[in-house]
Amino acid sequence: MPKLNSTFVTEFLFEGFSSFRWQHKLVFFVVFLTLYLLAIMLSISETCYTVPIATQSCATQLFFYLTFGINNCFLLTVMGYDRYVAICNPLRYSVIMGKRACIQLASASLGIGLGMAIVQVTSVFGLPFCDGFVISHFFCDVRPLLKLACTDTTVNEIINFVVSVCVLVLPMGLVFISYVLIISTILKIASAEGRKKAFATCTSHLTVVIIHYGCASIIYLKPKSQSSLGQDRLISVTYTHHSPTEPCCVQPEEQGGQRCSAQSRGAKDSVSLMKRGCEGFSFAFINMY
Repeated sequence: MPKLNSTFVTEFLFEGFSSFRWQHKLVFFVVFLTLYLLAIMLSISETCYTVPIATQSCATQLFFYLTFGINNCFLLTVMGYDRYVAICNPLRYSVIMGKRACIQLASASLGIGLGMAIVQVTSVFGLPFCDGFVISHFFCDVRPLLKLACTDTTVNEIINFVVSVCVLVLPMGLVFISYVLIISTILKIASAEGRKKAFATCTSHLTVVIIHYGCASIIYLKPKSQSSLGQDRLISVTYTHHSPTEPCCVQPEEQGGQRCSAQSRGAKDSVSLMKRGCEGFSFAFINMY
């Protein structure tokens, strides 16, 4: 129940990193400035000042953050399956991962993101926010907002946990199964050079998967009793600011590793051509996030 004699909140205030020590602020400023040379003012505001945002704008930001974040989780799973087909079944790659399949998988990922984002945003902003209005974060996220609610949030915490399990645990499990099958296939390659090139095919994608799922899992899957908004803020920097570089991290391998792994199975041209087309479609969605 809302507290008596309390004023309902109509806007929030980002705390950002203003409560951190100046040494930490300096480090974050340099990191942000390096990653976003064209967004210097944004870096200054994130590391040094509090930034006001209306509740409607906060809800909109949370909606798009969740939509593209969840979409990104499932796209990484799709890429894992894509690599499984390319390495374990290259002769049928063009049939299994055709243009239609790529569009369907990417659309399904976006649809899941939209659906779960609507559930989360509706759940969070259906709560009353009374006296507290300072968000201990540098963007609108579920847990910091739930801490500001002036009513019991048990049901909302359960909804957030269930969504987090579906978005993180299920895709991670599928990626893990894909890589178990991939590694078992690679180990059967007789040539040491062939195995090396095949492993190089998956290195970049696996690195992105570990960073993205690892950081997100620490924030969204740990018990509420162990939750620390300060720690969550630091971890969020990793998986939110590395996302724009994901295509740069993953795509270079297509110019060498994947073509080599396909070549050892006699399907070099068809696999590399279809793979660039399919993952190029996925990268378009990741760039949106």
